[in-house]
Formats: sequence, C-alpha cells, structure tokens
Amino acid sequence: MGSQLVFSSRFLMQWIYSEWRRESSIPMSFWYASAAGSIGLLAYAIERRDPVFIVGQATGLCVYCRNIQLRRREARADIAEASR
Repeated sequence: MGSQLVFSSRFLMQWIYSEWRRESSIPMSFWYASAAGSIGLLAYAIERRDPVFIVGQATGLCVYCRNIQLRRREARADIAEASR
C-alpha cells in the first residue's frame, strides 16, 4: 500500500512543480518517486510470483532509472559549462 501511495504521489508532484514554474515540467522528485514506488511494487509482484506484474514493473523501473541517469548527466554538463 505504501509503495502505491508513493508511486501515485508523483503525479501530484509533477502538477505542483509545473504550476510553480508556469510550464509543463517534470521534477527530479517525480523520477525518484516513480523509481521508489516501482521498486516496492516490483517486490510485491515478485512475492506474488505474477510474471505480467513483474515484467510491467521491471520495465517501468528501467525507464525511471534511465531518466534519472539522463537528468544527472545534464546537470553535470550544465555545471561544467558554467565553470568555463
């Protein structure tokens, strides 16, 4: 239940962040909440031994982790560019 709440809260985070910026944006907290919720749901899917649920959560987790990786890479590039 907790994982589902974390996973669902990401939409609220995205909405609040977009309103704050006055543009459609996805904050890092969205990707972290997505990954955290997905890990919890994946653990539950494994416990239930539900192959469809497992594949769905594992696939989503890969996407969330990749987005985190890309955003971190962008942040490092921005820092490097600013220091020049």
